[in-house]
Parts: sequence; C-alpha cells; structure tokens
Amino acid sequence: MEFVILIVVLGLLFDYTNGFHDAANVVSTVIATRVLRPASAIVMAGLLNFVGATQISGVAQTIATGLINSQEATEIVVVSAVIAAIGWNILTWYWGIPSSSSYALVGGLIGSAWIGQGSQTILWSGVLYKVVLPMVLSPLIGFAISYGLMKMLLAKYRNAPHAGNWAVFRHLQIGSACCVALAHGLNDAQKSMGLITLGLFTAGIIATPTIPFWVIISCAIVMGLGTASGGFRIIKTLGFSITKIDPMQGFAAETSASAVILLASFLGMPISSTHMITGSITGVGSAKGVAAVRWVVLQKLIFMWVLTLPGAGILGVLAYCGVAMIKRIT
Repeated sequence: MEFVILIVVLGLLFDYTNGFHDAANVVSTVIATRVLRPASAIVMAGLLNFVGATQISGVAQTIATGLINSQEATEIVVVSAVIAAIGWNILTWYWGIPSSSSYALVGGLIGSAWIGQGSQTILWSGVLYKVVLPMVLSPLIGFAISYGLMKMLLAKYRNAPHAGNWAVFRHLQIGSACCVALAHGLNDAQKSMGLITLGLFTAGIIATPTIPFWVIISCAIVMGLGTASGGFRIIKTLGFSITKIDPMQGFAAETSASAVILLASFLGMPISSTHMITGSITGVGSAKGVAAVRWVVLQKLIFMWVLTLPGAGILGVLAYCGVAMIKRIT
C-alpha cells in the first residue's frame, strides 16, 4: 500500500512539474506580443489546462498500456519512471530549457522497465508509432502549417505594414492562446493519469487499466495549479529567443500548434507541446525570412529534444536501481 500511495503522490507531483514546466508553451507567445500581461496569461492557462485535462483522449491509455506490457510492469518500475521524469523536468526548468515533459516520462518509463523487467517488456511498435514518429513529425508539421498560414496572412495584408498590431489579431491571439491551453491540458495531463492508472493496476487496486474518475479530477486540478504557478525561465526562451513575433505571428503559431496537439490527443499520441510551439514559432518567423530566426538557439533546443528520451531513460535506470535497493534494505 505504501508504494501505491507513493505512485499517486509522485504522479501528481509530476503533473504539477509538467504544468509549471510547460506553462511557457501555452503563454510564451501571448506574453511576447504583449497581448496579455504575464499574470493574466498564466491564470488563463491554468484554468483552461484544468478544463482540457478533464476531457479524456487516447493519450492516457497509451501511457498505461501502449508502451510497456502492463501485465509485466511492477510498482517499482512505475515509481522509478515518475522519479526520472520529475528529475528531468526540474533540471531543464532550472536551466531554462524548454524540453519535453512528455518524452521525459516516456524515457523514464522505458528505462526503468528495461532494467527491471527486460527489453521484452517494452512494446517497441507502440514506442515507434506512438512516440518516436510523432516526436519527429509533429514539430515539422507545426512548422509547415504555421509557415503556410503566415504566408497567407502576409499576402493578404501586404499593403498594411502594421497589420500585425491590429486590434483584430490581438483579440484573435487571445482565442488561439486559449485553444493551446485547452489542447495542452487534454494531451499532457493524460500522461499522469495513465501512469497513476498503470501503478494502481500493477498493485492490484483496480482490475483493469481503466482510468478512475478520481484520478482524472486530481490530475486536472494539479495540472491547473502547476500551470498557474508559471514557468518564467522557459517563457523567456520560447517567447523572446527564437524570433521576434507580433500578434499576427502569435495567432498563426498558436492556431497551428493547437490544431496538431488536439489531433494527436484524439489519436492517442503523447506528443510534446514544447516541440509543437517551438516548431510553430520557427515557422512564422521563417515566413518573414530566414534571417528572422535565431537558428543557433533552435539548434540548442533540438539537441535537448534528441537528448530527452535517452537522458530520462538513464535517469529511469538509476532511479530503479536506487528504489530497488531501498526496498531490499527496508
């Protein structure tokens, strides 16, 4: 029972760190364009993250049953995966790096399952089609959509040099930021729900890996609180370091990112909102010219993206060894 309580507590703690770590994804553009003040943007994101988190998609089921064999998983594997993901979130938040909480959790789960139960426990087809391919393709799709949308807007308003500051785009950007917040809650909170459900199933508390209602509500509340606490270190990187954006660009980037995140959520793909927003911001910047994007910053971010899965996987291995040792001693 102690491990069950630990799984729930750590799962909710990860949900909280996911909220404040990824709050930047939701509000960076709307703050950078000065459409909303930081405090207002954070509160908006927190509320809509909560609403989005209460809506069930296929992401939670993917985490619970689609990446490792839930019949062979153990409580130690689940606890170690969450510890690894939390550790990665805290490290990257401290350094102000917008890495992916989603892939940190997946990496931690794969690493702990591999060392604990063997590679045969991992459902490699699920990892490939639900994680690796979406990880590579989603930011590229976000880039392409935002680039195309921005080109269309620039063509339509090419004779209006200050169109990016028009009141209409300022209002539209508030709406698109709300869509990103809803999409983030729908996709990201599901990961904590899936992990807690997997832990309850491995402990025999529930007969099938079906998400209990109290898990849904708990994760939604904690995700909202985490987002409302803000992630200002990462907001600076996403909102101001990649490219200079105006309300028109912010609207295009947020619209593109939210559309892809919502689609992926209903397909059960735990994609990274961090990757999506970054790809979309790069797309709208590139639409104004290659020189408008600080490619050196983007290269550093891509390096961290590549490092997240194996890095969190190594943390998962270390966490498993530590937790298993403590359990033997006690």
